[in-house]
Amino acid sequence: MNKRLIIGNWKMNPSTLDEAKRIIRSMRIVATKLEHTQVVACPPYLYISNCISKKSNSVSIGSQTVSIQEGGAHTGEISPAMLKDIGVQYVIVGHSEQRASGDSDEIVSKRIIATVEAGMKAVVCIGENVRDEQGVYLDTLKDQIKRTFAGIQSKYARDIIIVYEPVWAIGAKEAMAPEQVYETSLFVKKVFSDIFSQESAMKVKVLYGGSVNFRNAGDIIRIGKVDGLLVGRESVNIPGLKELLKAVDVVVL
Repeated sequence: MNKRLIIGNWKMNPSTLDEAKRIIRSMRIVATKLEHTQVVACPPYLYISNCISKKSNSVSIGSQTVSIQEGGAHTGEISPAMLKDIGVQYVIVGHSEQRASGDSDEIVSKRIIATVEAGMKAVVCIGENVRDEQGVYLDTLKDQIKRTFAGIQSKYARDIIIVYEPVWAIGAKEAMAPEQVYETSLFVKKVFSDIFSQESAMKVKVLYGGSVNFRNAGDIIRIGKVDGLLVGRESVNIPGLKELLKAVDVVVL
């Protein structure tokens, strides 16, 4: 069975290493009991090494970003080779917060290339800033996807995971309606097919992100028919995360 993928983006949380260790331990305990769900945790750089376990693979570890540089005089940067060497398997690329801080589609494309060439999975975030009733946002989304994946060799399509993350839904009181998630995920796969191939589009995982919590996660998976979720603030809220993972795991498609 193709497992659902739940990726927890911890962002700049928690504030102590002890708390980070507690969160990852709790995640592993829950993850070992899941039958249909794969879990990935993306802690801040500082905590990554402490969150990687040689004894348990129930939770994979990802990074929240990566440098496009391979090494050298780039103060504060973390190279793909460094992440790969310590056991990182996934890298979030093109998150809306990074795009807002200056990452253009061209830079995002370079981060994808750096990630997949190093042998890791690129978790690529895309999404429109606003949604209009006329459907103009679809053209905006299509252009963003095409620019983001420009220059990516077809052989790396298998190493890409797409997160549809509408910016207007992030931090909102309610997530995007599951029916809308389903419609847009199909559109995303169609554009991906145009760039790579129909076979690649059939295989690529499309996740949803934006105000996901334990109350709506099950419906987003069941009705939205996405392959998983990118979870923000709920990923460091252990009680909520436990319920979210259970809700996703029991969904029958």
